[in-house]
Amino acid sequence: MKKISVLIVDDHALVREGLAKILSMEEGISVVGEAENGERAVELALKLKPDIVLMDINMPGINGIEATKMIKNEMPEIGIIALTIHDQEEYLFELIKAGASGYVLKDIRPDLLVQTIFGVARGESFVPPSMTTKIFSELARLSSLSGRNSFPQGLTRREVDVLRLVAHGDSNRAIAKKLFISEKTVKNHLTNIFQKLGVEDRTQAAIHAVKSKIVEL
Repeated sequence: MKKISVLIVDDHALVREGLAKILSMEEGISVVGEAENGERAVELALKLKPDIVLMDINMPGINGIEATKMIKNEMPEIGIIALTIHDQEEYLFELIKAGASGYVLKDIRPDLLVQTIFGVARGESFVPPSMTTKIFSELARLSSLSGRNSFPQGLTRREVDVLRLVAHGDSNRAIAKKLFISEKTVKNHLTNIFQKLGVEDRTQAAIHAVKSKIVEL
């Protein structure tokens, strides 16, 4: 089985070495490089073509958000996980816009970091559960500003209606009441939405909606 190649980006050597040591113990992961700043991160990403980049946000020169944009513009297939001490929504939304698939705090347990790496390598998205409410609140505000009439990825108008209410953080029961349909119908719509967007849960669907401009940032 092919190992997941990982590039570690952080301006602190101790953090890079610690992460490399943790990940080197995982059979399915291979650390292929380390970068101490955004410029070097972009250079090594384009050279090494890793599956995953663990990206620090606050670095001198080109920061992690800008480096993420540059890497994703050149190689959109690379999965980028932001690794930061900042539990702040503005970083999260900027990283989603830049193309990051994961956002984890530096105090994350090693086993959860490894799970996140494997998940992002499979095409999944991850944000800390503590920030899910913040995402839904922001998406609710943004969805009210979005007046799009065309729906990508084969979504129907009704499915978009359901997706926008999911972005508001509404439960299946609340969605059913607002759209005058049954909860079973809501569940069916959600199943179709997840399949069409290639996601597994409500949070991933909401994030994907932002990335694909169903909901505008």
